[in-house]
Amino acid sequence: MRTLLTWSDRGRDGPAPDHQGQRPRSDRGPLMRLLEHGDGWDRVVVLCLEDGGRAAAGLVRELRELDHAPAVELRILELDDPSDHAQLFTVLGPTVAQFSSEAGSLDVCLSAGTPQMQTLWVILVAAGLLRARMLQVIPAVFVPNPHPHPIRVVRLDIEGFPEIRAMREELGRLRAESHARTGSLIGESEPMRGFLRRLTHVARADVPVLIHGETGTGKELVARAIHAASDRARGPLVAENCASFSEGVLASELFGHERGAFSGAATRHRGLFEQADGGTLFLDEIAETSPRVQVMLLRVLQEGRLRRVGGESEIQVDVRVIAATHRDVPAMVARQEFREDLWYRLRGATLELPPLRERGRDLELLVGHFIAETHTGEGERAWPTAQAWAALRAYRWPGNVRELRAEVVRWRVFYADQDTIGLDMLSPEIRAALTQTTSPEPPDSGPELGVDEPPRPLVEQLGVVEARALQAALSWSSGNLSKAARALEIDRNTLKAKLARHGLR
Repeated sequence: MRTLLTWSDRGRDGPAPDHQGQRPRSDRGPLMRLLEHGDGWDRVVVLCLEDGGRAAAGLVRELRELDHAPAVELRILELDDPSDHAQLFTVLGPTVAQFSSEAGSLDVCLSAGTPQMQTLWVILVAAGLLRARMLQVIPAVFVPNPHPHPIRVVRLDIEGFPEIRAMREELGRLRAESHARTGSLIGESEPMRGFLRRLTHVARADVPVLIHGETGTGKELVARAIHAASDRARGPLVAENCASFSEGVLASELFGHERGAFSGAATRHRGLFEQADGGTLFLDEIAETSPRVQVMLLRVLQEGRLRRVGGESEIQVDVRVIAATHRDVPAMVARQEFREDLWYRLRGATLELPPLRERGRDLELLVGHFIAETHTGEGERAWPTAQAWAALRAYRWPGNVRELRAEVVRWRVFYADQDTIGLDMLSPEIRAALTQTTSPEPPDSGPELGVDEPPRPLVEQLGVVEARALQAALSWSSGNLSKAARALEIDRNTLKAKLARHGLR
């Protein structure tokens, strides 16, 4: 739908002020000239002051009598002073918010209203608060009649000013960082802080994103944080799990279908790409798609066009795709199980979501968050005992954050009347993790000492334990120092120094 937004050009009700010159009878005003010479609009929204309602109503009647007249709507705004920029900005707020969220194209007329009203259109459009084209109607008194081009599109080279460009980039960075920090992604560990920094940069770049992470790490939460921090935040966010459908059903869900395309297709169906137009589409478990669907996805990503199942015409869409998987896609590409060209298209930016077992101190934050989330407001919030905490930290959490939340919910269901969560209240597999860590084979600390033999110096014993911990971390991380340092929650340089001291590197 094409919409024209404009102030009334008929002034206030009653006699015109002395300083305002009379308009010639032959001049019907800039808005009527715009409608007569413009490209055509489906809807015109006319704004006016309370004391200009009667005059504006007359303008609306004239607009409705035009050939091929558009739908015309009159909005009366409460405004005392039409030259007060602050008042104008305030009263225009709801209107700007409405049109910013609507689909279709929007034009604003710069030639109607007070100079302050015209200036506000320029500020709102140039600041990116109102996505619209600005039109200027050349006054009839200044141009020959008929004029070959009485309508001018106004474009201001705001991007040419380095100060404005820098401020806009800084605003975008701060907005993205704020959304990432205040969303549902909780974490203060070094791996999570690094991840959130990377997410902030990725959100502002309008490119496809691939999120890789184990099951339960919160990939959809990441997609929602990216969308909220991006320039597409006002558009829709549509999410779907590709593993939930068979090949034929998934193609219909993603790209839509025409009536009669297959048995049971009684009506036309808009697919997820069309529903997400102007916004973001999150596709979880992207590696589970079939080769046929992969070809269709590649076409949309390359050209921004799709064809509904059973359809003949192409449909243009503007969608940012965020995909996620826990599979080893490069290995799938090598086995020709996933298209290499689609893989490179999807990974415009890649985010590696760390598993819970690598996030150290985030465990306490997440448990506290889930306890608060599940608390009904009755009684005290039960908190794990020291022994329960030891078991929670020792457990590897194969289901990651999702499994942790399920465990906390389980406490609420079965132990709502308890003041604390003891070891015996935890799930069996979590209790077993503590047993495995507290009763392993004795560490290799040299020959056993008799009861009458003096103990070795504490520093020496601690050194043996530290060396074993370092060796275990290196083995687990396949020699990756950064990964080992994150798991041990120490600085990488500290890890290198300790390895050198123990002769392990």
